[in-house]
Amino acid sequence: MRTTRVTVAALAVATALALTACGGETAKNTGSVTQITGQKKAGSATVLDRPFDKPELVLTDTTGKPWNLREQTKGRPTLIYFGYTNCPDVCPLTMSNIAVAKKALPKADQDKLQVVFVTTDPERDTPDSLGAWLRAQDPSFTGLTGDFATIQAAARSLGIGIEAPKKEADGTVVSMHGAQVIAFSPKTDEGYVLYGEGTTVDDYTKDLPKIIKGENP
Repeated sequence: MRTTRVTVAALAVATALALTACGGETAKNTGSVTQITGQKKAGSATVLDRPFDKPELVLTDTTGKPWNLREQTKGRPTLIYFGYTNCPDVCPLTMSNIAVAKKALPKADQDKLQVVFVTTDPERDTPDSLGAWLRAQDPSFTGLTGDFATIQAAARSLGIGIEAPKKEADGTVVSMHGAQVIAFSPKTDEGYVLYGEGTTVDDYTKDLPKIIKGENP
């Protein structure tokens, strides 16, 4: 297995500067982001040399109640993804891949894993609509919505750039966002592994047992 060093500049570009327009092209984010270094595996996982702190983030869950990210994922293996339900491709595929891989885990490990989907389009992704969308993926997934500026700040603290949704000339609304999944360790509560949008079901199936234990994939 070959490993290569990922420089600060290279990984910043990979995680934050390349935004995905679901159903469209990529664009560059000019906002400030956290710069990080990591060690790239031959697989899809990037194990970070400088893990992320978990954001101090309180939003609204799909039941309409406040949900504190730090408190309610403390000591649990957690995957966090920023996206939106009207995305026609990347977001549903990412959630589907994680859902399929999660079902391959033993029941006890399934119960430990926390998957959090934070909307980048809170105006349209209400608690009800977000809840219905996630139930079709996996009823155990947590969906969060709320103030866009708060969501954007939390994403940027994880090196993920997002932009406010914009209406195109044809009337469609597009949300530009980084398409990375961040895995948080149950041992340290730090985000120590990053997955890109090309991560497959097989990749997650292979790595999740180690993520659940707080080990490097």
